[in-house]
Amino acid sequence: MADKGQVQTSQGQPLMKIGYYILGETLGVGTFGKVKTAKHELTGHKVAVKILNRQKIKNLDVVGKIRREIQNLKLFRHPHIIKLYQVISTPTDIFMIMEYVSGGELFDYIVKHGKLKEAEARRFFQQIISGVDYCHRHMVVHRDLKPENLLLDQNLNVKIADFGLSNMMMDGEFLRTSCGSPNYAAPEVISGKLYAGPEVDIWSCGVILYALLCGTLPFDDEHVPTLFRKIKSGIFPIPDYLNKSVVNLLVYMLQVDPMKRATMHDIKEHDWFKKDLPAYLFPATNDQDTSLINTSALMEVCEKFCVTEREVHSALLSGDPHDQLAIAYHLILDNKRIEDETSKLEKSNFYWASSPPPTSGSDVS
Repeated sequence: MADKGQVQTSQGQPLMKIGYYILGETLGVGTFGKVKTAKHELTGHKVAVKILNRQKIKNLDVVGKIRREIQNLKLFRHPHIIKLYQVISTPTDIFMIMEYVSGGELFDYIVKHGKLKEAEARRFFQQIISGVDYCHRHMVVHRDLKPENLLLDQNLNVKIADFGLSNMMMDGEFLRTSCGSPNYAAPEVISGKLYAGPEVDIWSCGVILYALLCGTLPFDDEHVPTLFRKIKSGIFPIPDYLNKSVVNLLVYMLQVDPMKRATMHDIKEHDWFKKDLPAYLFPATNDQDTSLINTSALMEVCEKFCVTEREVHSALLSGDPHDQLAIAYHLILDNKRIEDETSKLEKSNFYWASSPPPTSGSDVS
């Protein structure tokens, strides 16, 4: 069980402490709980801590299947996804120790600058799609993409927050507790159909792309029932200054029928998207990765999950895309490809967060 207590500041004010981390100011309150800054008391490493109250989220399951999902979230290594360092559990709360970025929300950037130049909008969008695609390939759907979950680092690179957390909640509970704007929700979600597939993220990304290019939302109204009618109609204004190529992409992504909506493959192959696309965002798959078992990745899965090589082999041979051991194995291979590709950039790995020292306490893994 994690050490959870209080320490005194120089002014005698009590501060909450979890493991080696001293909690600081509240950054915000989101769908899944409160987010605070924290600093490692030995190294000074600054992190963000999401605090989940067990009583408030009764449908949050941290045992069995979810425990392995959390382990996989900790394996995620992508330059445009907020890194989850550790999950610490106490009888009353769950503390998610995460990467901290200082650039604020992409939404605030749009509010400040208005509609962005096409090249800048495309750069942000390419980074977002790269991160979303990475998670979709590893069987994690966000379901709640919105400006509050798109953060910027000091170099104005996008960092997607809260990936995978929606998978820990039952569908009904997820919708009841979602406190974000419905402007980004797909028609099938607001209709109560509770689709949880990649297509709901595609719709949200389409709304985000529109906001980047236009500085406004495609579907907006203060009266929520009217807003929902607009979303379900799929009809939105198209400014004259948008070029035909990006309009084609927007219309494809904002199809009301999820079966007719653009897929991730369609987006990645679209001419507008591919222009000036950095190679590191979509590293090529090495044929050897799929034809041979990578011993290093195999051993890492065994170590992380405390399982045998035989169990991992069985998971890979089963062909079950949802098997958490198989997902972990492919995550590790993907991380290696991304690391190899980014090393070619010779940018001193500016977007990689260094993991803080291990904290004391119970890690849900």
